Amino acid sequence: MLVFHNRLLTISFGTFVKHLPTLVPATFNPRKTRRLSVASATIPNAPRFETLAPCQKEQIRVYVDALLQWNKKMNLTAVTDVREVMERHVEDSLAIVPPIRSSYLSHCGESCEKLNLVDVGTGAGLPGLILAIACPGWKITLLESINKRCVFLEHAVGLTGLSNVKIIRERAETLGQNLDFREVFDVAVARAVAELRILAEYCLPLVRVGGLFVAAKGHDPVEEVQRAERAINLMGASFLQICSVESYGPHGQRTAILCLKDNHTPRKYPRDPGTPAKLPL
Repeated sequence: MLVFHNRLLTISFGTFVKHLPTLVPATFNPRKTRRLSVASATIPNAPRFETLAPCQKEQIRVYVDALLQWNKKMNLTAVTDVREVMERHVEDSLAIVPPIRSSYLSHCGESCEKLNLVDVGTGAGLPGLILAIACPGWKITLLESINKRCVFLEHAVGLTGLSNVKIIRERAETLGQNLDFREVFDVAVARAVAELRILAEYCLPLVRVGGLFVAAKGHDPVEEVQRAERAINLMGASFLQICSVESYGPHGQRTAILCLKDNHTPRKYPRDPGTPAKLPL
């Protein structure tokens, strides 16, 4: 489902077709899906991927193929090699599942089987679309402000047959002031979007009291966390922990920064679109 808020968006048929290299099947059927480039033999360092069910593996392969094909037309990712996409994007996305589950069970609720999660600034669907495949019981909202990326996401969701994904084209600052979405999500995640103190203002207004904010970051985020402490507190949250996760990126390690939403976010946050990035708290 592609949702547009507070505006009527018109896309010409020619523009849509230009961005649509293959037809979208109504339901996912691995036997009817032609795989373009990804095969298990090309993924030497994907232990988390290997733990998935066969159908989930196939969905990820289909997604990666679509990502690489569309990336030839638009800038979806700087990583263009199949192995790198699997090892760095897919594996890094799957790596945040255990920290989310363990922290949610410890601090937020008795079950994490049906989480309502928003991926802020999802881009090409990372990590949100991968989480939707790996955790089919989770309800995933992909938030992205750029239209052409939303067109790709709609295509990828249809191609993989996912029924637990909603795509919203909007800025985080605007959605955070929309009462239909403000403080309704159990978890907000963000990967490769902005500095943590900016992310806090993007994400935490969307998280319910008692929920989690999870930022996927690099191998050494300590200074960034320190700079973000004031912003996190202003949003009604507190820093919980930094979880190290094994990565096949350049440094061999990435981190997941977790914050707990303790209180309601003051109504004045998030500020107007563009302000958090220009004037970080």
